[in-house]
Amino acid sequence: MFGMKFSRFFILIVILVFAASCGSKKKAVSSKAEGKQASEVSVGERTEHPKKRYADVVEEYISEFSEIAQEEMRLYKIPASITLAQGILESGAGRGDLTRRANNHFGIKCHDWEGDKVYHDDDLSQECFRKYNDPKFSYRDHSLFLSERLRYAKLFKLDEDDYEGWAKGLRAAGYATDRLYPSKLISLIERYELHNFDAEVLGKTTRKSSIVQKGGTTHYVRKGDTLYSIAKRYNTTVEMLQRKNNLRGTEISIGQELTVESN
Repeated sequence: MFGMKFSRFFILIVILVFAASCGSKKKAVSSKAEGKQASEVSVGERTEHPKKRYADVVEEYISEFSEIAQEEMRLYKIPASITLAQGILESGAGRGDLTRRANNHFGIKCHDWEGDKVYHDDDLSQECFRKYNDPKFSYRDHSLFLSERLRYAKLFKLDEDDYEGWAKGLRAAGYATDRLYPSKLISLIERYELHNFDAEVLGKTTRKSSIVQKGGTTHYVRKGDTLYSIAKRYNTTVEMLQRKNNLRGTEISIGQELTVESN
């Protein structure tokens, strides 16, 4: 009788030990799988590179679209500087309502357009504008719009890097009604040194630009620059610029060299 009870007790112990062993093994496998998944997620996250942050939305726009503008210049002989300046001005550096809704970076209206359209208040209420699936198609359409219309033909007789001639000629040909349109384009080109993109396409030496040197950056003052705008561009302060360059006031002159130290 005692032997039978012992046997049953022994069998029960074996069953419990076996069950515990299976449970431990199952848990170990599950942990291994979970570890693998966690590893895969972390690897995936590491491969994502954060987008570069810019203090100036215009500089961000230039970084994103300068190569497209240069390619259009190679194909259609329109200065990349002009294309970029128009894109910045017409699209609000890519943040305008029409641009966000229609990828239309140049404010081109429908005219004989057979593609998608959007309606937007401009000179008149709810005018028809062209809509594109991607900004690059807006850039190509801009090139075609200028190169295929006779009223812009004189512009293509100018030197390819004559951005001043192009800026004035666009307004004269009726691209914009704003009498300040040429000066706005020229100001953008000179302020952000967009003419250097023309020089790169043409294989010419770029004009004096901001040069990185040991201990800081040398900025050559251009038309429209102020200590405040330069400080904002390089993420520094007016006080720091004054201290680095021994300036007592805020007056600067075109061509002046300023040493800049970004924060």
